[in-house]
Amino acid sequence: MKRRSFITSAATASAGVMAPGQLWGREDRKSLGPELKGNINHSACYWCYDSIPLENFLPELKKLGVGAIDLVGPADWPLLKKYEIHASMCWGAELNLTDGWCDPQFHPQLIASYSTMIPKVAEAGYTNLICFSGSRRGMEDEEGLNHAEKGLKQVLSLAEQHGVILQMELLNSKVDHQDYMCDRTPWGVALCDRLGSDNFKLLYDIYHMQIMEGDVIRTLETYRDYIGHYHTGGNPGRHEIDETQELFYPAIMRAIVKTGFKGYVAQEFIPSWEDKIAALEQGVRICDV
Repeated sequence: MKRRSFITSAATASAGVMAPGQLWGREDRKSLGPELKGNINHSACYWCYDSIPLENFLPELKKLGVGAIDLVGPADWPLLKKYEIHASMCWGAELNLTDGWCDPQFHPQLIASYSTMIPKVAEAGYTNLICFSGSRRGMEDEEGLNHAEKGLKQVLSLAEQHGVILQMELLNSKVDHQDYMCDRTPWGVALCDRLGSDNFKLLYDIYHMQIMEGDVIRTLETYRDYIGHYHTGGNPGRHEIDETQELFYPAIMRAIVKTGFKGYVAQEFIPSWEDKIAALEQGVRICDV
């Protein structure tokens, strides 16, 4: 399951189609909420669990004490409000992962789309809206930075007016998203510096940056002021974040807490367990330092 195919599959999931053998809504599942320490604001990316209809998934989040969900758009917001789950990272303004802000041919569409979505996000009571650099298409870093700066400046004043933070996600270009421009933290930081706005931050995906850079803890400490959101994922494979993979998430989470970060950490691993909610519970427990 790739995130780029989420929109199509989400429509099926919302209709109530469920993968064979999928477990959710177990009555014997213990409520984790009262046990959470409160140092990490937990969230979960719905595309990783989209075989579970959203209306069934949201009560499971509440039971786990997870008060937010990532990567949901306006069509889902009424359900979120029904279950009092916050949209910690909105989407729906982006074109896709490849046609982004570093390429000026897409600026007219992006400017129109973000100009429409930013007020909607604010009106719904949310803050974060995802964006993407898109593919290089032969451009050097400097050219991509120039184009992204020029395009984003045309919507940043609107974001500032509405209190919405645009968060550009760092993705790896080695395994999953070949040719993606914003594939290293320093490039994203350089763009933040050029834009000079508190309403533009980086979505630091730990899985992706482990592949591209490693040195995760030193990086998040160095660039703490530029990071507005985190995603998790086990490497290799982007599955559970336990001892089956190379990253040690308790240490990473402690480092995040130490930086004074008050945003959200969203689980974005693809569950390999039959009981996907149990896998999510394990991930939350691991990150709850």
